[in-house]
Amino acid sequence: MSRILLVEDDPALGKSLKFALEKEGYEVTWVPSKGEAETSCGERVYDVVALDLNLPDGNGLSFAKWASKQHPRMPILMITASGDEETVLAGFDAGAVDFVRKPFSNKELCARVKVILKDRAGKHLKALHYGEITIQPDQRLAKVGNNAIDLNRRQFQILCHFVANAESVVTRDNLIAALDKSEEMIDRTIDSHISHLRTKLRKAGLAGVQISPVYGLGYRLEKKA
Repeated sequence: MSRILLVEDDPALGKSLKFALEKEGYEVTWVPSKGEAETSCGERVYDVVALDLNLPDGNGLSFAKWASKQHPRMPILMITASGDEETVLAGFDAGAVDFVRKPFSNKELCARVKVILKDRAGKHLKALHYGEITIQPDQRLAKVGNNAIDLNRRQFQILCHFVANAESVVTRDNLIAALDKSEEMIDRTIDSHISHLRTKLRKAGLAGVQISPVYGLGYRLEKKA
């Protein structure tokens, strides 16, 4: 049985979502605050965290950053009343894998949780290699040589897609499709993730491989000439 941590301070919404998720067969722990969420994650690892951004004792983004460091493979679905691009980018950088905007139906939240769980269960892949880059998807580990790279979940997924399709042109649409078809993943968001990914790869010592822009099409992971 998949375990869901629901972090929502609105009593009516929390009760409704807990009931809907349990009806789908999930084991649900519902807490109304950031502090209680941290305590819960300190005691066990959850299969999905459904996290409201606005909490009475702090912003959900700070909890997401903390949780992503404590449990790198634990996916976070953020619940927010704000759909602006700045919030979305900050959420993905904090470790979110998807967003759901208020108001939403219980069916939509359950469907998004189901997609996240399916994606997580399907990623039992062999190690990927290209140049100095090695990726172990099951461990959510990426390295340049012997140096581990500290990537958030989206950056890790993007790097996996590039390595799996090395030397081929990867369009923005390809990447959006590879990232769970999230409606939040627009061209500008993809470019921002790739920019951060390049910086982290460079800091890890990547020298012989680069993510090159392909004008009018997208990007290509290739070896430097």
